[in-house]
Amino acid sequence: MPTRTPDEKMTISEVIADLKVAPATFYRWRQLGRGPRSIKLPNGAVRIRRSEYERWLSEREDAA
Repeated sequence: MPTRTPDEKMTISEVIADLKVAPATFYRWRQLGRGPRSIKLPNGAVRIRRSEYERWLSEREDAA
């Protein structure tokens, strides 16, 4: 298994699989500006830095 790094670029499919949400849900979050920041590549593909994804998840944790 490859070692994951904070700068690893994740595909939207990988993020959706990790979150276990429907693609439509994730795309709606992006449209509303509520998803993690992403990088749009010249070919139109979208990637999300693992560090950004982890930061985004952290911000959504309930306070204990």
